[in-house]
Amino acid sequence: MMNSGMVTAAYIIAAVLFILSLAGLSKQETARRGNQAGIAGMAIAVLATIIGDGVSNYGILLVMVGIGGAIGAYLARRVEMTDMPELVAILHSFVGLAAVLVGFASYLTPDSHHVGAERTIHDVEIYLGILIGALTFTGSVVAFGKLSGKLGSKPLILPGRHKLNLGIGVACVVLLFLFIGQAPDAALDQNSTGMGTFILVLMTLLAFAFGVHMVMAIGGADMPVVISMLNSYSGWAAAATGFMLSNDLLIVVGALVGSSGAILSYIMCKAMNRKFFSVIMGGWGDAKPSNVTSDGSDEPQGEAVPISADEVAMLCKEADSVVIVPGYGMAVAHAQHPVSELTTQLKKAGINVRFAIHPVAGRMPGHMNVLLAEANVPYDLVFEMDEINDELSDTDVVIVIGANDIVNPSALDNPNSPIAGMPVLEVWKAKTVIVSKRSMATGYAGVENPLFFKENTRMLFGDAKESVNGILAGL
Repeated sequence: MMNSGMVTAAYIIAAVLFILSLAGLSKQETARRGNQAGIAGMAIAVLATIIGDGVSNYGILLVMVGIGGAIGAYLARRVEMTDMPELVAILHSFVGLAAVLVGFASYLTPDSHHVGAERTIHDVEIYLGILIGALTFTGSVVAFGKLSGKLGSKPLILPGRHKLNLGIGVACVVLLFLFIGQAPDAALDQNSTGMGTFILVLMTLLAFAFGVHMVMAIGGADMPVVISMLNSYSGWAAAATGFMLSNDLLIVVGALVGSSGAILSYIMCKAMNRKFFSVIMGGWGDAKPSNVTSDGSDEPQGEAVPISADEVAMLCKEADSVVIVPGYGMAVAHAQHPVSELTTQLKKAGINVRFAIHPVAGRMPGHMNVLLAEANVPYDLVFEMDEINDELSDTDVVIVIGANDIVNPSALDNPNSPIAGMPVLEVWKAKTVIVSKRSMATGYAGVENPLFFKENTRMLFGDAKESVNGILAGL
C-alpha cells in the first residue's frame, strides 16, 4: 500500500512521461519513443492509483479492469488502420460518458468536507464536468457514425441552427445559477438534492442534444477537425473529473490533452483556411452542395481519359521526378505496402520520389503519415503540403492514390463550392497527373472534382492495391 506522498511522487513521474510523450509524438522520427513514454506513464499512473490508500474494494476493481482490458486488447488486435478514426471517436465518447457518471456520483454522494463556498465551487466543477462530458459523449457517437458510414457525411442544416445552439447555451448558463442555488444544502437536504439532481438531468439532456446537433451540422470534409476537437473536449472532461475527484494527475493529463487538441484543431483550421468557430458550428453547410462545378454550373465538364497500369509504368520510367499523393482510398485498399515497394523500385531507377501529405488527408490528423510509417516509407521522403506545393509545377508525374477533396481545384476556382478557400495540393500543375480511383464518385465531402477532366489527367480505375501492383509489374 502506497501512502499519499508516494502516490503524489508517482503522479509527478507519470505527468513528466506524458509531457515527454507529447513531445516525442510531434515528430515521426521520435514517435515510437513518445508512445513508449506514454505507455510507461499510464502504467505508473494506474498502478499508483490501484495500490494507493484511496482504493478499498479490490474485487470489483480487478473485475472491471479485467473486462476493460480484455475489450481493449481485442480491439487493438482486430481494428484495421482504416477503422482507426472511428475507434478514436468512440473512445472519446467513453471519456465523456465517464465524466457524466462521475459527476452524478460525486453530487449524490454525501460529502461533509465541502461546505459553504467550497461546496459551491465543488458543485460548479460537477456541473461543468457533466456539461462537457455530455456533449463530448453524444458528439463523439455521431462522429463515429459519420466516420463509419452509418450516418451520412452531409451536414444537417436545421432552420435557425445558430439560434438553437445559442438558446441551448443560454439555458445551460441559467441552469448553472439555479443549480448553485441548490448547492449549499444539497448534501444535507433531500428535497434540495432532488431539485439539484433534476437540474443536472435537464442540463445533461440539453448537452446531449447540443453534442448531436453540433457534429451533425458539420460536413464530411471537416471530420478530421472534428476528431481533434472532440479530443480536446475529452481532455477537458477528464480535467473536470480530476477536479471532482481531487485527483491532481487527472487534472494535469486532462489539461495536456485538452490544450494540445485545441492547438491541433486551430492548426488544421488554419491549414484549411477556415475559422474554428465556423467549423464547429457547421459553417461549411452554408455553401452550395456537391454537384456544382468549377465554372459555377452543374453540367459535365468533359470526358475523363482512362489509362492502364502498364502505361503508368512507362510514364514513370521516363520521368525524372514522381510525387505520390496518398488518400483514404489507399487506406481502404491496404495499398501502403505496394506503394512502399513502388517507391523502392523507382528510387533504384534513379527517379526522385516524394510523398505529398495534406493536413486533412484521410479521416483523422496524421492518418496518412501513420500508414506510410507502417509500410516503412523513409521519413525524409514525406513532405507536408506547404513544403511541396510550389514544386509540383516542376514534377513530371503525380500519382494520386485514393485522394479526392484534397486535390480538388474547386477549392481555389469555385467560390460556391463547399470546400472553397481550402488550401489543396495543386497537382494539376504537374506535367502528368495519374488519379487512381475505383470510379468517378465524389469524395467524402460530396464535391465533384474537375481535376478528373483536365487535359493532363489520366484515370487509373480499379482497386488501389491492384493498380499499384500492376504498375510494379510494368516496371
